[in-house]
Amino acid sequence: MGGVDRVILKIAQHYDAKIYTLEYDRSHAFPEFADLDIEVFGRKDLSSKVLPYRASQGFRYGTGFYSFKIKEDYDVLNPHISPSEWIRHKNERVLWYCHTPPREVYDLYEVRMHGRSTTDKLVYAAMVKSYRFIAGGIVKKIEAIATNSENTKRRINKYFKRDATVVNPGIDYNLFSNKGDEKFFFYPSRIVSNKRQDFVVEAFRQFSKRNKGSNHKLVLAGSVSNDPEHKAYLAKLKKASAGLNVKIIENAPDSKMRDLYSRCSAVMFSAINEDYGFIPLEAMSSYKPIISVNEGGPRETILDGKTGFLVDSVSSMAEKMSFVAQNPDIAEEMGVAGRRHVERNYTWNNFFEKMDPLLRKVSKM
Repeated sequence: MGGVDRVILKIAQHYDAKIYTLEYDRSHAFPEFADLDIEVFGRKDLSSKVLPYRASQGFRYGTGFYSFKIKEDYDVLNPHISPSEWIRHKNERVLWYCHTPPREVYDLYEVRMHGRSTTDKLVYAAMVKSYRFIAGGIVKKIEAIATNSENTKRRINKYFKRDATVVNPGIDYNLFSNKGDEKFFFYPSRIVSNKRQDFVVEAFRQFSKRNKGSNHKLVLAGSVSNDPEHKAYLAKLKKASAGLNVKIIENAPDSKMRDLYSRCSAVMFSAINEDYGFIPLEAMSSYKPIISVNEGGPRETILDGKTGFLVDSVSSMAEKMSFVAQNPDIAEEMGVAGRRHVERNYTWNNFFEKMDPLLRKVSKM
């Protein structure tokens, strides 16, 4: 139930599209998916018994899409999360909406290598080398590529030497509201190391030292998968938060997340070079200032000093947290400016006005 899943849902609803997927767990998906035509293909293989969790997952996904031939008639295929674009191996007329080239394989490769056992490193390196080789050949054949941000467009060009058309996803801003300021900072995101919640925890530690007597707290909320690495990172966060006024909420439903947005003082964001970032849009939709690291997609959506702040360090984030806490009237004005910014620039109507001609062009190839 993340931002990418929301984009897939909106596209499928808009075009009455069929969804092909290797996994679908209704209990952990947006409930609206239950009303769509979804076909789960492929099945688990022996790789899960001999390979580490993520390696076996990647192997199954890759071989699944690579070998799948769609027999029914269609106009255009619109893959999303990698390696679904490998569907191009046996099928034509593909417009890949690339949310990002898989970061574990490319720009976060070294980060993911860190902390692995020697055996895991050898397996991971071999899998990544194979992945890059296969992906390079397939992406050359894809008819056209769209993407979510200028940031991701640069990655596509760097790793695949292909151009892409930027089509910013929209947001259902009317689902979000402002219920006031209940004096807590809120970081809503999947709990994984590349979302870097520990960065915000350390900023809050510094904020607490600077604002002794403040009753502000920090709330971290997001989904936690069964991946051992993600579980380990959650444990690390809990340890780092010890002694601080920090609350961690795991696997909160969509309604709970929107409620937390509506009542916070400001929304935090510290993901490593985020592809696009729906959290800043959701924060601004909730009339809340957003305090984000100055990298990746948020640099394209946040108006620094007007709808939020872009910061370059933990200490700078702590300073902006202090500013919001000490200047609630200015924070409220920034929230209003943020909502206006979203309403003008990030609607689903804008998104589909740009997607329609791209899909029609590819469908005729």
